[in-house]
Amino acid sequence: MGNRFIAAACLMLSFGLAHAAERWETLPPTPAPVAGVQSGYANVNGIRLYYTRTGHGSPVLLLHGGLANSDYWGNQVKALAAKHTVITLDSRGHGRSSRDSRPYGYDLMADDVVAVLDSLKIPKADIVGWSDGAILGLDLAIRHPTRVGKIFAFAANSTTAGVKDNVEKNPTFAAYIERAGKEYVKLSPTPKEYDAFVEQISHMWASQPNWSDADLQKIKTPVLIVDGDRDEAIKRENTEYMAATIPGAGLLILPNASHFAFLQDPAFFNAALLNFLDGQ
Repeated sequence: MGNRFIAAACLMLSFGLAHAAERWETLPPTPAPVAGVQSGYANVNGIRLYYTRTGHGSPVLLLHGGLANSDYWGNQVKALAAKHTVITLDSRGHGRSSRDSRPYGYDLMADDVVAVLDSLKIPKADIVGWSDGAILGLDLAIRHPTRVGKIFAFAANSTTAGVKDNVEKNPTFAAYIERAGKEYVKLSPTPKEYDAFVEQISHMWASQPNWSDADLQKIKTPVLIVDGDRDEAIKRENTEYMAATIPGAGLLILPNASHFAFLQDPAFFNAALLNFLDGQ
């Protein structure tokens, strides 16, 4: 009786483990704000953009994904700050930053980034971008090449066709959208305008980015195109196309990870990031 009970319990345990969520299906918590950073607001392009700054060394700017905020980079800020001056930014309308009535566009948001670098008197920075932030990094490399060094572009797409259909229905991505809405209410200077903000930025997502081969071939700065092997949002063929089209670009596919790899496996993500930024 006892042995049969133990065997049954072991069988149930193994069944439960077999059906536990894979790492790429999880959405780990948003990191807490990093302690001890210098924070402030840059009044640029008619809006107020929130930024943080910490560490010493060559500057690295971290650009978050759509609907998110700079807190998502907490694990990366800590890893980078030993060798770099690390700047994070809440994009227009995101997190603690304000927005105006102008239509969203990646060019406009990239110009915001340049304006913040100007206000901080930083002539050139390496860029680490996730999703929309990675698109902004590539936009900067195309339109403001003298302002950027290396570009670590995680989970970008080069055209709207590079995004999977119905991504918002994926359980992990749906959980992210729900979390982002709660964070917006908590952080935003306009906490009751989340729906209007999403409506505004959705118009951009419907038509941008829309880069041609020629646009991507203008990029001369070192680029590493990165994605998780289980990305819920980005089509693998678009990731591989960008790496093949941008001159000299590298390609890195992170194992057992999704659109949120930097949260799911920060140790591996950070090792790849530091190797790219600090390697020869």
